[in-house]
This record gives sequence, C-alpha cells and structure tokens, in this order.
Amino acid sequence: MGVRGLHGFVASSCPHVCTVVNFKELAERHRSQHPGGTPTIVVDAMCCLRYWYTPESWVCGGQWREYYSSLREFVRTFTAVGIKLIFFFDGMVEQSKRDEWVKRRLKNNREIAKIFHYIKSRREQPGRNMFFIPSGLAIFTRFALKALGQETLCSLQEADYEVASYGFQNNCLGILGEDTDYLIYDTCPYFSISELSLDSLDTVMLCREKLCQSLGLHLADLPLLACLLGNDVIPEGMFESFRYKCLTSYASVRESCDRKGNVILAVAEHISKVLRLHQGEKKLEEMLPLGPNKALFYKGVASYLLPGQKSPWFIQKPEDVVTLDKQVLSMSSDPESKQEFPVCMDSESKQKLPVGTDPEFNLEAPMCTNTEVKQEDPVNVGPEAKHQVTVVLDPEILKVARAQHVQAESYLVYSVMSSGEVECSNSLEDATDQALPSQAFVYRPVRQRVYSLLLGGGGGGSSTGPAVKEWFVYSGNPLRQPDLVRPLQMNIPGGTPSLRQLWLSQEPGIQAQRLDTLLACFDLSSSREELQAVERPFQALCCLLVYLFVQVDTLCLEDLHAFIAQALCLQGKPTMELADLQLDHIDPRAVQLATLLVRGLTTLVLVNGACGSPWEMADFMPWHLFDGKLFHQKYLQSEKGYTAEVLVEQNRSHVTRFHTLKSVVCKACGKESRPIVSRRHWRPHHAESPPLHVWRLPDSFPASSFRFSFYA
Repeated sequence: MGVRGLHGFVASSCPHVCTVVNFKELAERHRSQHPGGTPTIVVDAMCCLRYWYTPESWVCGGQWREYYSSLREFVRTFTAVGIKLIFFFDGMVEQSKRDEWVKRRLKNNREIAKIFHYIKSRREQPGRNMFFIPSGLAIFTRFALKALGQETLCSLQEADYEVASYGFQNNCLGILGEDTDYLIYDTCPYFSISELSLDSLDTVMLCREKLCQSLGLHLADLPLLACLLGNDVIPEGMFESFRYKCLTSYASVRESCDRKGNVILAVAEHISKVLRLHQGEKKLEEMLPLGPNKALFYKGVASYLLPGQKSPWFIQKPEDVVTLDKQVLSMSSDPESKQEFPVCMDSESKQKLPVGTDPEFNLEAPMCTNTEVKQEDPVNVGPEAKHQVTVVLDPEILKVARAQHVQAESYLVYSVMSSGEVECSNSLEDATDQALPSQAFVYRPVRQRVYSLLLGGGGGGSSTGPAVKEWFVYSGNPLRQPDLVRPLQMNIPGGTPSLRQLWLSQEPGIQAQRLDTLLACFDLSSSREELQAVERPFQALCCLLVYLFVQVDTLCLEDLHAFIAQALCLQGKPTMELADLQLDHIDPRAVQLATLLVRGLTTLVLVNGACGSPWEMADFMPWHLFDGKLFHQKYLQSEKGYTAEVLVEQNRSHVTRFHTLKSVVCKACGKESRPIVSRRHWRPHHAESPPLHVWRLPDSFPASSFRFSFYA
C-alpha cells in the first residue's frame, strides 16, 4: 500500500522522521490550543484490521466475540482520555487502482494455498507469520463500531483520500493508519497503528516535514515524488528506466542505504536540482518521459491534492485531463454535508464515476447511469462485443442508498445502483477441495435476485436487466476482467414491490412484504411459515442453513448438527471461555464450512439492506451467531457421532431448541427435494469426502437458480 519503497526507506535511512508521541499528551495540548474543541483522530479502519484482530485463533472462521471485545477496549481507551474517533472504510475500488487490487488478491490466493497446505500436513493452525484476516472482517467491523456508538463512514472513493480530506478540513489531531500515502498528503499529522501501545497510548508519528528536509524537497513536491516512485495509481515499472537514469547520475550515493533507498534519494535530487529549475515554465510532459502515460501521471499527482490545494507543478489544466472542480462527496455522517475536491480523469479512458459523485448529479431531477457491459454469458466472459446499457433510477431512492452507504449502514447496495460493479475479496477456501464450491458461486443466485430488485430486471425466467460486473475471488479466476452477472427475476406472490415501497413506505403490512422479498431472494418463499415461527436470532441462521443445504449437496446431517449446536452453545457463553477453548486438531473441511457460513452472513447484510431491513441487523452479526473455534469443536464432535445432548453440553433447553431448529431446516429442505442424510450413508470409514465428480460450470451456464451436486 502507498508509495513503493518509502516505508522501508524511512525506517532504515530516515529514522528521525519517526517520533514517539503520546496520544493523551497530544490531546491535552490540543484542548489547550483549541478551547471547547474535541481532539479527534481519523482512523483508516482498513489499515487497522490486523491490529484489532488480537484473538489467537484466526483460521476457524473468526473469534467474533473476542474481536468485538478487542474493539470495545480500543474505543474505551481513547474515550477515557477525551479523544473522539471517526472511522473510515473503503467503499469503492477506483478504476485506476483496480490493477493493484487484482494483484493483491492473486497474491492472497497464493498465501491461502500455503495455509491449507500447512493445515493438511500438520493438522494445526499456522503461526501468526501466515496470518490471514477472517472472511468478512471489514464488513462486520463497520457494524461492530456502530454498535459501540462510534461514528463510522464508508467512502465514495478510495478511503485514504477521504481520510486525509477529513483530517485536513476539520483540524483533527491526526490520522491513525498504516499507509505511506499519508506521508504524501499535506494534511494533519500521521500516526502509525502498528506502533500503537494501547496500554500507554504511545505510538510513532511520521513527520512529512522532516521527510522533506531529508530529501531536499518541499511539501508540494511529495505527490510528484510518489508518482515517480510508483504507487497504487502509477505502476512501479512505468518509470523504472527514468529512476535508473537518476541513480546513475546521482553523485551522493549512500553506503548506508540499499538500492531502493538510493533510488529515492536520486529521484528527490532530480526533482530539487533539475526539475525545479523549470517549475512554472515547462509542463511536466516537457521535463519527464511521460509519453502515453501523461494523463495517468497527472491524475496520480492530482489524486493527492486535497480541497483548496493546488500543485505548483501544474502550469494549467493539462489537455488530457478533465478536472471536476465542482465534484462533491459526503465527508461526514450527515449525508447532506458535502465538500468540494478535485478529481482528474484522462480523456481516453474516462471511467464512469459513481452516480452520487457525478458533478452534474441533481437529486431533484431524473437521471440515469451509463454502465458499459459485455453481452456475455453470466459466468464466462470474454472480450466480445460491448454495448451501453442505461438504467433509469428513482433519484430519491438513489439518495437514500447513497446516504446509507456513506453511513456504513448497507453493503454493496449503492455500488450496484451507482456503478453496476461490485467486488468481494479473498476467502479462506481450499482451491484443491472440489467437494465444496466457492462462496462466490454458492451465493450468486441470491445476488442475482438482489440485482433484479435494485435494477428492475425484466420478467420471466431470465432477466433483460443490465448485467452487473462482479470482481469476486474464487479458484481459477485470473481476475483479468469481471464476471458479467445478469439479474434473476424473483417469484413473489402479488409481484415484486418497488424500492420506494420497501425503503420508504410506512404502510401497515409493509414489514411482511419486506420479509417476503428477503425470502424470495433466497428462493425460500415456500418455507416462510416455518422460518417465521423460529425465535430470534435464529430465524436468519435457519434461512441461511436451508439455502446452503439446498445449494450444496455435499453438506450432511453432521454438518447441520455442528452449525446448530455451536449457535445454541454460543448464547450466554463468556468470552474468556471461548478464548480458552482448545481443539484436538484443525480440519480443512471445517475451515471452509466456516467460510461458507460467514460469507452467508455478509450476503444476508446485502439482502436485508436491499429489502428495507425486515430483520434487525444484530440478528446476523457473527458475535451473536458464530464462533470459529466453537464451531470447529462441534464439527469434530459431530463427525465422531456425538449425540445432540453432548453437542449442546447437556443443556436441556438447548436440546429442545436443537431439535426444533433441526426440524425446521430439514422440513424446508424437504420441500426443495433435498433430504439431509448422515455422512455415514456416504462412506463406511469416514473418508475425507463422498464419491464425487469434479464440479464445473458448463459453458452455457443458465442465469437461473442452480444447485451444486457432487454425488457420483
């Protein structure tokens, strides 16, 4: 993340840039300098997830109760010294950073493969050096922080820009994160989350002024340096030959620096001693070998300019750059609160901005979005013909979707409606286990019905609505281009209600319509009566389990027992007891089952938001329904044939609930001609998995509901 090589350079060659500071002392100083003001820290939440996830176990699906406690302690510590925290999460992946996003996802795939290899060979969790954050952590962290009363925002573009802007405009105490881009922005002080000691509130402040002194640069030169070194916008290789030329002519090579460090010093010297001679007289393309990358380079430099800031390196607006001076983004939890900032786009590739950030966007007038899609199979896509699809949206509904997105109250809904493009990062899935499909495929029919609801798909068995671009990570997906996924029509008695009805109506009976729509998204309308009879918070869990077992035929009765038993035993169990739980060994299949369930919970967040929230969000937050180690324990016990009484730890009320929930799921699955049978019916000696064929999506894969079947 951030500027290539800068973190290592600062640590090894410019240690004086890093200063140990204490947040309590900084807050007291801030209050004395700004009487009546509240010291505020802007938190780049995506940078902090690894720091916050302190539970020892991470491979089993997440220790959510422990994690929630960790977040609560983090918030409590800062609140105790009078510091207000504002958390920002990434809400969009900008097109200019898509290549970098893909590169990281593919790297993650390789790391996950190593994790499963380790589990299979040693039957235990790898060390922290192989740590991979549990699936869904970023999504559920938003809701955890909101539940803890914290101001939590979701960005309308890359979060680092909005974090830097908020800190700059609101005189904040500083930014807490782990991204060298914060050394480039001319904003409030930047503090390291990785160096934070929560006990003492000491951390390291990285001073951009001291960095400039070391490099002989001005603050306004840093964006130029960042782009010449390479960052998330400018590929590192783009100016490799230029950097080599700078290094060969650099006369002050330091033996104390490695090659990367001397490259940074050489490029900085070229800026200060060569380029600055012509600053204001020549355009950048006359001084640098920009070639066909001119527009992208200008965009990269401009991406660091905060509201009201200008670059001395821009003589005038470059011909190939369109500066949207009037573009507005919500920079606070108030959706009506807006600020201005510049966004630059090259004229050749003009990426469509999210609707809510279009400079011509008028919430009082009808509008439409133009989404470029490829007329292709919903799964298999190629570089075939392209055409424009226009989606006409209700401006009031779009305004609601935008506000819910900014306030971190929804997941993917606004992305679907504004840009027709969504993404889902890596999950802990075993690419070599062909008995269990990727969560990306399992929940795709649900997403297709949500797309129909949000975008107004056509009638009949297949939709004529616009395809949605999905960047979902799964085994075998090289992520060279998105999957084009068409909406799938829902079957709701009486027809599909409009979003205006679902989101805005206060009419009697609307809540029942919302629930009908949610169940239709999972194609479970026929099981409404059984599911509605289930007590909270188990309604959502049963809905998810029925869907999972209908979709994936390799799930067996023992799996169902484990899912239900862990959810029941979790209720009322102290966090410390969960933390102290020890497992006999780690089973790779159980790891992937946990991933399927947790990704199902994130899918429920999407569906519930799209349907107007028929269920309370708390009902499917994992700290109420799922614990990784507890599920793993129940899975191992269930595999050994333990009785229901043993699985629920001899708790009589749990035994009754266990059989009730099991009956609901089995009955609902029976309606879909999906009997749930014991694994012992598959194999006599507990082999790894039942006889199966290699599952593969056919070339002419239909855009209709599907089921994964693996029986020979």
